[in-house]
Amino acid sequence: MAAAPVAEGAPAEPHDSSSSAESLDRLYPAVGSTKPPRKRTTSQCKSEPPLLRTSKRTIYTAGRPPWYNEHGTQSKEAFVIGLGGGSASGKTTVATMIIEALDVPWVVLLSMDSFYKVLTKQQQEQAASNDFNFDHPDAFDFDLIIATLKKLKQGKSVKIPIYDFTTHSRKKEWKTLYGANVIIFEGIMAFADKELLKLLDLKIFVDTDSDIRLVRRLRRDISERGRDIEGVIKQYNKFVKPAFDQYIQPTMRLADIVVPRGSGNTVAIDLIVQHVHSQLEERKLRWDMAALASAHQCHPLPQTLSVLKSTPQVRGMHTIIRNKETSRDEFIFYSKRLMRLLIEHALSLLPFQSCTVQTPQGQDYEGRTYSGKQITGVSILRAGETMEPALRAVCKDVRIGTILIQTNCNTGEPELHYLRLPKDISEDHVILMDCTVSTGAAAMMAVRVLLDHDVPEDKIFLLSLLMAEMGVHSVAYAFPRVKIITTAVDKKVNDLFRIIPGIGNFGDRYFGTDAPPDWSDDEDALST
Repeated sequence: MAAAPVAEGAPAEPHDSSSSAESLDRLYPAVGSTKPPRKRTTSQCKSEPPLLRTSKRTIYTAGRPPWYNEHGTQSKEAFVIGLGGGSASGKTTVATMIIEALDVPWVVLLSMDSFYKVLTKQQQEQAASNDFNFDHPDAFDFDLIIATLKKLKQGKSVKIPIYDFTTHSRKKEWKTLYGANVIIFEGIMAFADKELLKLLDLKIFVDTDSDIRLVRRLRRDISERGRDIEGVIKQYNKFVKPAFDQYIQPTMRLADIVVPRGSGNTVAIDLIVQHVHSQLEERKLRWDMAALASAHQCHPLPQTLSVLKSTPQVRGMHTIIRNKETSRDEFIFYSKRLMRLLIEHALSLLPFQSCTVQTPQGQDYEGRTYSGKQITGVSILRAGETMEPALRAVCKDVRIGTILIQTNCNTGEPELHYLRLPKDISEDHVILMDCTVSTGAAAMMAVRVLLDHDVPEDKIFLLSLLMAEMGVHSVAYAFPRVKIITTAVDKKVNDLFRIIPGIGNFGDRYFGTDAPPDWSDDEDALST
Protein backbone atom coordinates (compact mmCIF):
# COMPACT_ATOMS: atom_id res chain seq x y z
CA MET A 1 0.00 0.00 0.00
CA ALA A 2 1.86 3.06 -1.18
CA ALA A 3 0.81 6.66 -1.45
CA ALA A 4 0.30 8.16 -4.87
CA PRO A 5 3.40 10.02 -6.19
CA VAL A 6 3.69 13.65 -5.17
CA ALA A 7 4.29 15.87 -8.17
CA GLU A 8 7.86 17.14 -8.11
CA GLY A 9 7.87 19.15 -11.33
CA ALA A 10 6.40 22.51 -12.21
CA PRO A 11 2.69 22.95 -11.45
CA ALA A 12 0.10 22.91 -14.19
CA GLU A 13 -0.68 26.17 -15.95
CA PRO A 14 -3.14 28.19 -13.87
CA HIS A 15 -6.59 29.01 -15.22
CA ASP A 16 -6.96 32.31 -13.39
CA SER A 17 -5.13 35.60 -12.94
CA SER A 18 -3.24 34.60 -9.78
CA SER A 19 0.29 33.38 -10.17
CA SER A 20 1.38 30.00 -8.86
CA ALA A 21 3.83 31.62 -6.45
CA GLU A 22 1.17 33.91 -5.01
CA SER A 23 -1.37 31.14 -4.52
CA LEU A 24 1.09 28.76 -2.91
CA ASP A 25 2.36 31.49 -0.59
CA ARG A 26 -0.73 30.77 1.52
CA LEU A 27 0.62 27.34 2.37
CA TYR A 28 2.37 26.69 5.65
CA PRO A 29 5.16 25.72 5.50
CA ALA A 30 5.92 26.83 1.94
CA VAL A 31 5.58 23.95 -0.46
CA GLY A 32 8.58 25.15 -2.39
CA SER A 33 10.93 25.02 0.61
CA THR A 34 14.07 23.06 -0.01
CA LYS A 35 14.41 19.81 1.86
CA PRO A 36 16.88 16.95 1.46
CA PRO A 37 15.42 14.27 -0.80
CA ARG A 38 14.02 11.20 0.91
CA LYS A 39 15.08 7.73 -0.02
CA ARG A 40 12.58 5.58 -1.82
CA THR A 41 11.17 2.88 0.39
CA THR A 42 9.04 1.08 -2.19
CA SER A 43 9.12 0.72 -5.92
CA GLN A 44 5.65 2.24 -6.24
CA CYS A 45 6.38 5.73 -4.94
CA LYS A 46 8.81 8.39 -6.14
CA SER A 47 9.04 10.12 -2.76
CA GLU A 48 7.48 9.18 0.55
CA PRO A 49 7.40 10.67 4.03
CA PRO A 50 8.54 8.62 7.03
CA LEU A 51 6.38 5.70 8.06
CA LEU A 52 4.27 4.36 10.89
CA ARG A 53 4.33 0.59 10.59
CA THR A 54 1.70 -1.87 11.74
CA SER A 55 1.69 -5.62 11.58
CA LYS A 56 -0.31 -5.59 8.34
CA ARG A 57 0.03 -2.31 6.47
CA THR A 58 2.02 0.92 6.36
CA ILE A 59 0.58 4.37 7.05
CA TYR A 60 2.47 7.47 5.97
CA THR A 61 3.15 10.37 8.34
CA ALA A 62 5.06 13.62 8.20
CA GLY A 63 7.81 12.27 10.44
CA ARG A 64 6.68 13.60 13.83
CA PRO A 65 4.15 12.40 16.39
CA PRO A 66 0.86 13.44 14.77
CA TRP A 67 -0.65 14.73 18.04
CA TYR A 68 1.86 17.56 18.41
CA ASN A 69 1.96 20.84 16.51
CA GLU A 70 5.00 22.26 14.80
CA HIS A 71 6.27 23.61 18.12
CA GLY A 72 6.08 20.22 19.84
CA THR A 73 3.30 21.26 22.20
CA GLN A 74 -0.20 19.93 22.74
CA SER A 75 -3.45 21.85 22.90
CA LYS A 76 -6.03 21.25 25.63
CA GLU A 77 -8.87 22.44 23.43
CA ALA A 78 -11.08 20.25 21.26
CA PHE A 79 -9.11 17.93 18.99
CA VAL A 80 -9.37 19.07 15.37
CA ILE A 81 -8.82 16.68 12.48
CA GLY A 82 -8.30 18.17 9.02
CA LEU A 83 -9.25 16.00 6.06
CA GLY A 84 -7.88 17.15 2.72
CA GLY A 85 -7.88 15.61 -0.74
CA GLY A 86 -9.19 16.03 -4.22
CA SER A 87 -12.81 16.50 -5.16
CA ALA A 88 -14.78 13.23 -4.72
CA SER A 89 -11.79 11.49 -3.12
CA GLY A 90 -13.98 10.13 -0.32
CA LYS A 91 -13.23 12.66 2.41
CA THR A 92 -16.77 12.73 3.76
CA THR A 93 -16.96 8.93 3.76
CA VAL A 94 -13.66 8.68 5.63
CA ALA A 95 -14.90 11.29 8.12
CA THR A 96 -18.11 9.30 8.68
CA MET A 97 -16.14 6.10 9.25
CA ILE A 98 -13.94 7.86 11.81
CA ILE A 99 -17.01 9.26 13.59
CA GLU A 100 -18.65 5.84 13.76
CA ALA A 101 -15.49 4.26 15.21
CA LEU A 102 -14.79 6.95 17.83
CA ASP A 103 -16.23 6.40 21.30
CA VAL A 104 -16.52 10.02 22.41
CA PRO A 105 -19.52 12.08 23.51
CA TRP A 106 -19.64 14.53 20.62
CA VAL A 107 -18.06 14.82 17.20
CA VAL A 108 -18.72 17.73 14.84
CA LEU A 109 -18.28 17.38 11.09
CA LEU A 110 -17.60 20.71 9.41
CA SER A 111 -17.53 20.79 5.61
CA MET A 112 -15.58 23.37 3.65
CA ASP A 113 -18.35 23.26 1.04
CA SER A 114 -20.48 25.41 3.36
CA PHE A 115 -18.03 28.29 3.06
CA TYR A 116 -18.05 29.16 -0.63
CA LYS A 117 -18.10 32.92 -1.07
CA VAL A 118 -21.24 34.74 -2.10
CA LEU A 119 -21.02 35.19 -5.87
CA THR A 120 -21.56 38.43 -7.72
CA LYS A 121 -24.15 38.58 -10.50
CA GLN A 122 -21.42 38.12 -13.10
CA GLN A 123 -19.96 35.16 -11.23
CA GLN A 124 -23.43 33.64 -10.95
CA GLU A 125 -23.73 33.76 -14.73
CA GLN A 126 -20.30 32.16 -15.09
CA ALA A 127 -21.25 29.41 -12.64
CA ALA A 128 -24.46 28.70 -14.55
CA SER A 129 -22.40 28.01 -17.68
CA ASN A 130 -19.71 26.02 -15.81
CA ASP A 131 -17.16 28.82 -16.36
CA PHE A 132 -16.52 29.72 -12.71
CA ASN A 133 -13.62 28.11 -10.87
CA PHE A 134 -14.93 26.66 -7.60
CA ASP A 135 -11.65 24.77 -7.11
CA HIS A 136 -9.49 27.83 -6.51
CA PRO A 137 -8.56 29.04 -3.00
CA ASP A 138 -10.17 32.41 -3.74
CA ALA A 139 -13.57 30.70 -4.05
CA PHE A 140 -13.63 30.05 -0.29
CA ASP A 141 -14.24 32.43 2.59
CA PHE A 142 -11.16 31.53 4.65
CA ASP A 143 -11.73 34.34 7.14
CA LEU A 144 -15.12 32.90 8.05
CA ILE A 145 -13.73 29.35 8.12
CA ILE A 146 -10.95 30.31 10.54
CA ALA A 147 -13.26 32.33 12.81
CA THR A 148 -15.78 29.47 12.87
CA LEU A 149 -13.20 26.79 13.60
CA LYS A 150 -11.63 28.87 16.39
CA LYS A 151 -14.98 29.22 18.15
CA LEU A 152 -15.79 25.54 17.75
CA LYS A 153 -12.39 24.57 19.09
CA GLN A 154 -13.12 26.67 22.20
CA GLY A 155 -16.43 24.85 22.71
CA LYS A 156 -18.61 27.72 21.50
CA SER A 157 -21.59 27.49 19.20
CA VAL A 158 -21.32 28.72 15.62
CA LYS A 159 -23.65 29.62 12.78
CA ILE A 160 -22.85 27.70 9.60
CA PRO A 161 -24.01 28.97 6.19
CA ILE A 162 -25.95 26.52 4.04
CA TYR A 163 -24.78 26.45 0.43
CA ASP A 164 -27.11 25.45 -2.42
CA PHE A 165 -25.10 23.80 -5.19
CA THR A 166 -27.99 23.87 -7.62
CA THR A 167 -28.22 27.68 -7.53
CA HIS A 168 -24.57 28.37 -6.55
CA SER A 169 -25.65 30.57 -3.65
CA ARG A 170 -26.04 30.60 0.12
CA LYS A 171 -29.49 29.97 1.52
CA LYS A 172 -31.09 32.50 3.84
CA GLU A 173 -31.16 30.12 6.79
CA TRP A 174 -28.08 29.08 8.77
CA LYS A 175 -27.55 26.00 10.91
CA THR A 176 -26.12 25.94 14.43
CA LEU A 177 -23.27 23.68 15.54
CA TYR A 178 -22.18 23.28 19.13
CA GLY A 179 -18.71 22.59 20.45
CA ALA A 180 -17.46 19.01 20.60
CA ASN A 181 -14.60 16.88 21.84
CA VAL A 182 -13.54 16.13 18.27
CA ILE A 183 -13.99 18.39 15.24
CA ILE A 184 -13.50 16.97 11.76
CA PHE A 185 -12.96 19.63 9.11
CA GLU A 186 -12.98 18.35 5.54
CA GLY A 187 -12.51 20.06 2.21
CA ILE A 188 -10.41 20.20 -0.93
CA MET A 189 -8.51 23.25 0.37
CA ALA A 190 -8.32 22.10 4.00
CA PHE A 191 -4.56 22.67 4.04
CA ALA A 192 -4.41 25.71 1.75
CA ASP A 193 -4.16 28.47 4.35
CA LYS A 194 -1.37 28.88 6.88
CA GLU A 195 -3.65 30.31 9.60
CA LEU A 196 -6.09 27.47 9.12
CA LEU A 197 -3.30 24.91 9.38
CA LYS A 198 -2.42 26.18 12.86
CA LEU A 199 -5.88 25.11 14.08
CA LEU A 200 -5.52 21.50 12.90
CA ASP A 201 -4.14 18.99 15.39
CA LEU A 202 -4.05 16.16 12.88
CA LYS A 203 -3.89 16.53 9.10
CA ILE A 204 -5.03 13.60 6.95
CA PHE A 205 -4.80 13.57 3.17
CA VAL A 206 -7.20 11.20 1.39
CA ASP A 207 -5.43 10.04 -1.77
CA THR A 208 -7.70 8.42 -4.38
CA ASP A 209 -7.03 7.58 -8.01
CA SER A 210 -8.02 10.37 -10.40
CA ASP A 211 -10.21 8.10 -12.54
CA ILE A 212 -12.21 7.05 -9.50
CA ARG A 213 -12.60 10.67 -8.43
CA LEU A 214 -13.89 11.62 -11.89
CA VAL A 215 -16.46 8.81 -11.91
CA ARG A 216 -17.68 9.77 -8.43
CA ARG A 217 -17.92 13.43 -9.38
CA LEU A 218 -19.93 12.60 -12.49
CA ARG A 219 -22.34 10.48 -10.49
CA ARG A 220 -22.70 13.07 -7.72
CA ASP A 221 -23.09 16.20 -9.86
CA ILE A 222 -25.55 14.59 -12.26
CA SER A 223 -27.76 12.85 -9.67
CA GLU A 224 -27.56 15.31 -6.76
CA ARG A 225 -26.82 18.71 -8.31
CA GLY A 226 -28.76 18.60 -11.54
CA ARG A 227 -25.77 18.96 -13.90
CA ASP A 228 -25.39 17.44 -17.35
CA ILE A 229 -22.49 15.18 -18.25
CA GLU A 230 -20.97 17.62 -20.76
CA GLY A 231 -20.96 20.44 -18.22
CA VAL A 232 -19.37 18.24 -15.54
CA ILE A 233 -16.58 17.07 -17.87
CA LYS A 234 -15.99 20.62 -19.12
CA GLN A 235 -15.66 21.90 -15.56
CA TYR A 236 -13.43 18.99 -14.59
CA ASN A 237 -10.98 19.49 -17.46
CA LYS A 238 -10.93 23.27 -17.24
CA PHE A 239 -10.83 23.78 -13.46
CA VAL A 240 -10.95 20.66 -11.27
CA LYS A 241 -8.01 18.68 -12.62
CA PRO A 242 -5.63 21.67 -13.02
CA ALA A 243 -6.57 22.93 -9.55
CA PHE A 244 -5.82 19.52 -8.05
CA ASP A 245 -2.34 19.52 -9.62
CA GLN A 246 -1.64 23.12 -8.66
CA TYR A 247 -3.26 23.65 -5.25
CA ILE A 248 -4.35 20.34 -3.71
CA GLN A 249 -1.83 17.61 -4.45
CA PRO A 250 1.15 19.73 -3.23
CA THR A 251 -0.50 19.98 0.20
CA MET A 252 -0.08 16.22 0.60
CA ARG A 253 3.40 17.05 1.93
CA LEU A 254 1.81 18.96 4.81
CA ALA A 255 -0.28 16.02 5.96
CA ASP A 256 0.55 14.01 9.06
CA ILE A 257 -1.01 10.91 7.52
CA VAL A 258 -1.77 10.02 3.90
CA VAL A 259 -4.55 7.47 3.38
CA PRO A 260 -4.27 5.80 -0.04
CA ARG A 261 -7.53 4.45 -1.50
CA GLY A 262 -9.64 6.56 0.85
CA SER A 263 -12.53 4.78 2.54
CA GLY A 264 -11.38 1.45 1.16
CA ASN A 265 -8.33 1.58 3.42
CA THR A 266 -9.98 0.35 6.61
CA VAL A 267 -6.65 -0.52 8.23
CA ALA A 268 -5.50 3.09 7.93
CA ILE A 269 -8.77 4.36 9.37
CA ASP A 270 -8.56 1.94 12.29
CA LEU A 271 -5.05 3.15 13.07
CA ILE A 272 -6.15 6.79 12.90
CA VAL A 273 -8.98 6.06 15.34
CA GLN A 274 -6.59 4.35 17.75
CA HIS A 275 -4.28 7.35 17.70
CA VAL A 276 -7.16 9.78 18.22
CA HIS A 277 -8.27 7.72 21.22
CA SER A 278 -4.81 7.91 22.75
CA GLN A 279 -4.74 11.68 22.29
CA LEU A 280 -8.20 12.14 23.78
CA GLU A 281 -7.16 10.12 26.81
CA GLU A 282 -4.17 12.44 27.22
CA ARG A 283 -6.51 15.43 27.10
CA LYS A 284 -9.15 13.74 29.25
CA LEU A 285 -11.71 14.14 26.46
CA ARG A 286 -12.49 10.51 25.77
CA TRP A 287 -15.81 9.20 27.06
CA ASP A 288 -15.34 5.48 27.68
CA MET A 289 -18.78 4.09 28.45
CA ALA A 290 -17.43 0.81 29.79
CA ALA A 291 -14.98 2.60 32.07
CA LEU A 292 -17.68 4.92 33.37
CA ALA A 293 -20.00 2.00 34.01
CA SER A 294 -17.46 0.49 36.40
CA ALA A 295 -16.11 3.77 37.77
CA HIS A 296 -18.11 3.49 41.00
CA GLN A 297 -16.29 0.27 41.79
CA CYS A 298 -13.00 2.17 41.96
CA HIS A 299 -14.00 5.69 43.00
CA PRO A 300 -16.37 7.11 45.59
CA LEU A 301 -19.28 9.25 44.52
CA PRO A 302 -18.16 12.82 43.78
CA GLN A 303 -18.40 15.58 46.35
CA THR A 304 -20.53 17.62 43.95
CA LEU A 305 -23.34 15.07 44.45
CA SER A 306 -26.01 15.85 47.04
CA VAL A 307 -28.62 13.16 47.78
CA LEU A 308 -31.84 13.94 49.58
CA LYS A 309 -31.78 12.29 53.03
CA SER A 310 -33.45 8.88 52.83
CA THR A 311 -36.05 9.39 55.55
CA PRO A 312 -38.86 6.86 56.01
CA GLN A 313 -41.12 9.33 54.19
CA VAL A 314 -38.78 9.60 51.16
CA ARG A 315 -38.19 5.86 51.07
CA GLY A 316 -41.93 5.25 51.28
CA MET A 317 -42.57 7.47 48.24
CA HIS A 318 -39.81 5.67 46.33
CA THR A 319 -41.46 2.37 47.20
CA ILE A 320 -44.69 3.58 45.62
CA ILE A 321 -43.28 5.04 42.40
CA ARG A 322 -40.89 2.12 41.83
CA ASN A 323 -43.67 -0.45 42.20
CA LYS A 324 -44.76 -1.64 38.75
CA GLU A 325 -48.29 -2.17 40.12
CA THR A 326 -48.72 1.48 41.11
CA SER A 327 -51.50 3.22 39.18
CA ARG A 328 -50.71 6.21 36.99
CA ASP A 329 -52.59 8.59 39.30
CA GLU A 330 -50.58 7.48 42.32
CA PHE A 331 -47.36 7.55 40.34
CA ILE A 332 -48.00 11.18 39.36
CA PHE A 333 -49.06 12.22 42.87
CA TYR A 334 -46.04 10.81 44.70
CA SER A 335 -43.62 11.85 41.94
CA LYS A 336 -44.80 15.44 42.39
CA ARG A 337 -44.27 15.18 46.15
CA LEU A 338 -40.71 13.98 45.59
CA MET A 339 -40.08 16.73 43.05
CA ARG A 340 -41.16 19.37 45.58
CA LEU A 341 -38.81 17.96 48.22
CA LEU A 342 -35.98 17.71 45.70
CA ILE A 343 -36.34 21.32 44.58
CA GLU A 344 -36.58 22.58 48.17
CA HIS A 345 -33.37 20.68 48.93
CA ALA A 346 -31.66 22.16 45.87
CA LEU A 347 -32.66 25.70 46.84
CA SER A 348 -31.04 25.21 50.23
CA LEU A 349 -27.70 24.77 48.41
CA LEU A 350 -27.89 28.16 46.71
CA PRO A 351 -25.70 30.97 48.07
CA PHE A 352 -27.28 33.00 50.86
CA GLN A 353 -26.04 36.01 52.77
CA SER A 354 -26.94 37.45 56.16
CA CYS A 355 -29.51 40.21 56.35
CA THR A 356 -31.45 41.96 59.09
CA VAL A 357 -35.19 42.70 58.90
CA GLN A 358 -37.59 44.26 61.37
CA THR A 359 -40.56 42.26 62.57
CA PRO A 360 -44.07 43.77 63.05
CA GLN A 361 -43.22 44.00 66.74
CA GLY A 362 -40.38 46.38 65.89
CA GLN A 363 -37.67 43.83 66.66
CA ASP A 364 -34.64 42.97 64.51
CA TYR A 365 -34.38 39.50 63.04
CA GLU A 366 -31.06 38.18 61.77
CA GLY A 367 -32.03 36.22 58.67
CA ARG A 368 -30.69 35.00 55.35
CA THR A 369 -31.45 36.08 51.80
CA TYR A 370 -30.56 34.68 48.39
CA SER A 371 -27.40 36.42 47.22
CA GLY A 372 -27.66 35.65 43.51
CA LYS A 373 -29.32 37.72 40.81
CA GLN A 374 -32.04 35.34 39.63
CA ILE A 375 -33.02 31.66 39.44
CA THR A 376 -33.86 30.11 36.08
CA GLY A 377 -35.22 26.63 35.51
CA VAL A 378 -34.35 24.69 32.35
CA SER A 379 -36.15 21.42 31.65
CA ILE A 380 -34.81 18.70 29.37
CA LEU A 381 -37.84 17.63 27.35
CA ARG A 382 -39.95 15.69 27.80
CA ALA A 383 -39.71 14.30 31.35
CA GLY A 384 -37.94 17.35 32.74
CA GLU A 385 -40.95 19.55 32.15
CA THR A 386 -42.90 17.57 34.78
CA MET A 387 -40.71 19.28 37.41
CA GLU A 388 -41.59 22.80 36.28
CA PRO A 389 -44.78 23.18 38.41
CA ALA A 390 -42.87 22.26 41.57
CA LEU A 391 -40.19 24.83 40.77
CA ARG A 392 -42.79 27.52 40.07
CA ALA A 393 -44.54 26.70 43.35
CA VAL A 394 -41.48 27.52 45.45
CA CYS A 395 -39.73 30.18 43.33
CA LYS A 396 -41.79 33.30 42.69
CA ASP A 397 -41.32 34.77 39.19
CA VAL A 398 -38.90 32.01 38.18
CA ARG A 399 -37.98 32.00 34.51
CA ILE A 400 -38.27 28.72 32.57
CA GLY A 401 -36.36 27.49 29.53
CA THR A 402 -36.52 24.21 27.62
CA ILE A 403 -34.08 22.01 25.73
CA LEU A 404 -34.92 19.12 23.40
CA ILE A 405 -32.13 16.64 22.73
CA GLN A 406 -32.42 13.60 20.46
CA THR A 407 -30.03 10.87 19.41
CA ASN A 408 -28.52 10.84 15.94
CA CYS A 409 -29.45 7.43 14.55
CA ASN A 410 -26.22 7.21 12.57
CA THR A 411 -23.69 8.28 15.22
CA GLY A 412 -25.57 7.42 18.41
CA GLU A 413 -24.65 10.84 19.78
CA PRO A 414 -27.03 13.35 21.42
CA GLU A 415 -27.90 16.36 19.28
CA LEU A 416 -29.69 19.60 20.09
CA HIS A 417 -33.01 19.89 18.25
CA TYR A 418 -34.81 22.68 20.09
CA LEU A 419 -33.70 25.40 22.45
CA ARG A 420 -35.55 28.19 24.24
CA LEU A 421 -33.63 29.98 26.95
CA PRO A 422 -34.43 33.26 28.72
CA LYS A 423 -32.28 36.28 27.89
CA ASP A 424 -29.27 37.12 30.04
CA ILE A 425 -29.22 33.61 31.52
CA SER A 426 -25.46 33.87 32.02
CA GLU A 427 -25.94 35.77 35.29
CA ASP A 428 -28.46 33.30 36.79
CA HIS A 429 -28.26 30.18 38.88
CA VAL A 430 -29.75 27.53 36.59
CA ILE A 431 -31.81 24.59 37.84
CA LEU A 432 -31.43 21.95 35.08
CA MET A 433 -34.20 19.38 35.40
CA ASP A 434 -34.51 15.79 34.15
CA CYS A 435 -36.39 13.06 35.97
CA THR A 436 -33.98 10.16 35.41
CA VAL A 437 -30.32 10.07 34.44
CA SER A 438 -28.80 6.78 33.34
CA THR A 439 -25.68 7.32 31.21
CA GLY A 440 -25.76 11.09 31.58
CA ALA A 441 -25.59 11.70 27.82
CA ALA A 442 -28.57 14.06 27.64
CA ALA A 443 -27.61 15.87 30.85
CA MET A 444 -24.05 16.40 29.61
CA MET A 445 -25.27 17.78 26.30
CA ALA A 446 -27.66 20.13 28.13
CA VAL A 447 -24.86 21.35 30.41
CA ARG A 448 -22.75 21.95 27.33
CA VAL A 449 -25.50 24.10 25.83
CA LEU A 450 -25.73 26.16 29.03
CA LEU A 451 -21.96 26.65 29.11
CA ASP A 452 -22.12 27.80 25.53
CA HIS A 453 -24.58 30.47 26.64
CA ASP A 454 -21.99 31.64 29.18
CA VAL A 455 -23.63 30.15 32.28
CA PRO A 456 -20.78 29.52 34.75
CA GLU A 457 -20.30 25.83 35.45
CA ASP A 458 -20.56 26.31 39.22
CA LYS A 459 -23.96 27.99 38.79
CA ILE A 460 -25.54 24.93 37.17
CA PHE A 461 -27.59 22.60 39.41
CA LEU A 462 -28.57 19.28 37.77
CA LEU A 463 -31.71 17.88 39.43
CA SER A 464 -33.07 14.38 38.88
CA LEU A 465 -35.45 12.17 40.84
CA LEU A 466 -33.28 9.12 40.19
CA MET A 467 -29.75 8.70 38.87
CA ALA A 468 -27.45 5.78 38.15
CA GLU A 469 -23.93 5.89 39.57
CA MET A 470 -22.71 5.72 35.98
CA GLY A 471 -24.54 8.94 35.11
CA VAL A 472 -23.28 10.67 38.25
CA HIS A 473 -19.68 9.80 37.40
CA SER A 474 -20.16 10.81 33.75
CA VAL A 475 -21.45 14.27 34.57
CA ALA A 476 -18.99 14.86 37.41
CA TYR A 477 -16.05 13.73 35.29
CA ALA A 478 -16.98 16.02 32.40
CA PHE A 479 -18.14 18.97 34.52
CA PRO A 480 -16.53 18.82 37.98
CA ARG A 481 -18.12 22.08 39.21
CA VAL A 482 -21.73 21.27 38.29
CA LYS A 483 -23.78 20.43 41.39
CA ILE A 484 -25.69 17.14 41.07
CA ILE A 485 -28.80 16.76 43.22
CA THR A 486 -31.11 13.75 43.38
CA THR A 487 -33.41 11.80 45.69
CA ALA A 488 -31.66 8.45 45.12
CA VAL A 489 -28.73 6.85 43.31
CA ASP A 490 -28.97 3.28 42.00
CA LYS A 491 -25.78 1.31 41.52
CA LYS A 492 -26.30 -0.56 38.27
CA VAL A 493 -27.03 0.03 34.60
CA ASN A 494 -27.77 -2.97 32.38
CA ASP A 495 -26.66 -3.60 28.80
CA LEU A 496 -29.49 -1.42 27.47
CA PHE A 497 -28.43 1.39 29.86
CA ARG A 498 -31.52 1.02 32.02
CA ILE A 499 -31.16 1.90 35.67
CA ILE A 500 -31.31 -1.16 37.93
CA PRO A 501 -33.46 -1.60 40.03
CA GLY A 502 -34.77 1.62 38.53
CA ILE A 503 -38.13 3.26 38.16
CA GLY A 504 -39.13 2.28 34.62
CA ASN A 505 -39.54 4.78 31.80
CA PHE A 506 -40.59 7.84 33.77
CA GLY A 507 -42.08 9.73 30.83
CA ASP A 508 -44.28 6.87 29.72
CA ARG A 509 -45.50 6.12 33.23
CA TYR A 510 -46.21 9.81 33.89
CA PHE A 511 -47.84 10.67 30.55
CA GLY A 512 -49.52 7.28 30.04
CA THR A 513 -47.71 6.40 26.82
CA ASP A 514 -46.19 3.09 25.77
CA ALA A 515 -42.44 2.64 26.03
CA PRO A 516 -40.58 1.21 23.03
CA PRO A 517 -38.88 -2.16 23.67
CA ASP A 518 -35.37 -0.67 23.53
CA TRP A 519 -35.87 2.38 25.77
CA SER A 520 -33.26 3.51 28.26
CA ASP A 521 -33.62 5.83 31.23
CA ASP A 522 -32.24 8.71 29.19
CA GLU A 523 -34.80 8.09 26.43
CA ASP A 524 -37.18 10.79 27.63
CA ALA A 525 -34.59 13.30 26.53
CA LEU A 526 -32.99 11.42 23.69
CA SER A 527 -35.90 9.94 21.75
CA THR A 528 -38.91 12.13 22.37
